[in-house]
Amino acid sequence: MVYVISKNGTPLMPTTRYGKVRRMLRDGKAKVVRKEPFTIQLLYDTTTYTQPITLGVDAGSKMVGISATTEKQELYAAELELRNDITKLLADRRQYRRSRRNRLRYRKPRFSNRVSSKKKGWLPPTLENKIHGHLKMIDLVHTILPVIKIRIEVAAFDIQKIQNPDISGEEYQNGVQNNFWNVREYVLWRDNHTCQVCHGKSKDKILNVHHIESRKTGGDSPNNLITLCETCHNKLHDGELKVELKRGKIFRDATHMGIMRWELYNRIKSIYPNVEMTFGYITKQVRIKNNLPKSHRIDALCISGNPNAYQLDYYYYIKQVRKHNRQIHKANILKGGRKKLNQSPYLVKGFRLFDKVKYKGQECFIFGRRSSGYFDLRKLDGTIIHRSASYKKLTLISKVKTFLFDRREWHIHLHPIEDGVSCA
Repeated sequence: MVYVISKNGTPLMPTTRYGKVRRMLRDGKAKVVRKEPFTIQLLYDTTTYTQPITLGVDAGSKMVGISATTEKQELYAAELELRNDITKLLADRRQYRRSRRNRLRYRKPRFSNRVSSKKKGWLPPTLENKIHGHLKMIDLVHTILPVIKIRIEVAAFDIQKIQNPDISGEEYQNGVQNNFWNVREYVLWRDNHTCQVCHGKSKDKILNVHHIESRKTGGDSPNNLITLCETCHNKLHDGELKVELKRGKIFRDATHMGIMRWELYNRIKSIYPNVEMTFGYITKQVRIKNNLPKSHRIDALCISGNPNAYQLDYYYYIKQVRKHNRQIHKANILKGGRKKLNQSPYLVKGFRLFDKVKYKGQECFIFGRRSSGYFDLRKLDGTIIHRSASYKKLTLISKVKTFLFDRREWHIHLHPIEDGVSCA
């Protein structure tokens, strides 16, 4: 698909007439305004006839499915991978800040978390970023296609409400048992005050509560904690004891969707006129009825209300990244009290982190840089193209953006064709 916008910026119907598009670009009747997805703008007045297009959005905490369809054909399909590193980055920042203030107390400590200054509808940065990612993708589709309706599926259940029917208000952000000492006593009681590795064979009466995943990653929820005696606990951290510990089921993603679903729906509804909500069980029924495979983009196709539309043979895999590393120095202090810089120069031989480049005919992204001019090249799925490629062999395709686009092939699910109906 080549997406087309009019002279005054209004989106028109896309085209697959590549020869005509090349001639228009060559003759100066159109210009390229976007490479991914490939979009041109006409430089002359034209008619504005369009067909009704519905945008299906499969909202999620990690992945978002997007599909814009007419009754007969799918016009745009994408899967967006949202950022999930914000919690860790904020935890690191808090750790560095506390360490710095302990070393050099330059002001009196403030114990108020300034709840009173938070506006109504405030959400944590993690959820705010996820909502922003959804809105950016919806806005992108509206700039290239004349969408008249949005249908969005959000989580239809409240996992914390299931665990605690009386939960309300700020209790949602406290998670499961916010007070760690209360949680600690619960974990000891749950494990019968017995080490879960040696089961009392060490005869060590001192019991510790061990985090299966790090506190920054897994938090202090009971399913991330296990009872160990001090002997086994020390051996485990010293590397003398190797035990495979698996935490219980994590409900973080379901909880995130439970918090953000109505905020997301209301924000979309305040921006666009025709917005509908649908539910997961309806999407599943439509997918099964039409014998479609399970994926985020196919769910979005079903959500759009046109599951029998002829599918594109490709889709865009989009990854959300941050543009710059804000941590200026490394945490470790070198000899002489010097700090090593944690940031690379803004440009290294004319390239930045996550720039899209071509290397020996392959399109890839810069995932690592050295000041000497050698780069770590990879695809968005993690495939390594080259660990240390010289900048002299790279050709810049597009500069880094918040959303990285990777076009991927898709095996079309074929539908039975009725008599008298032709299919391209």
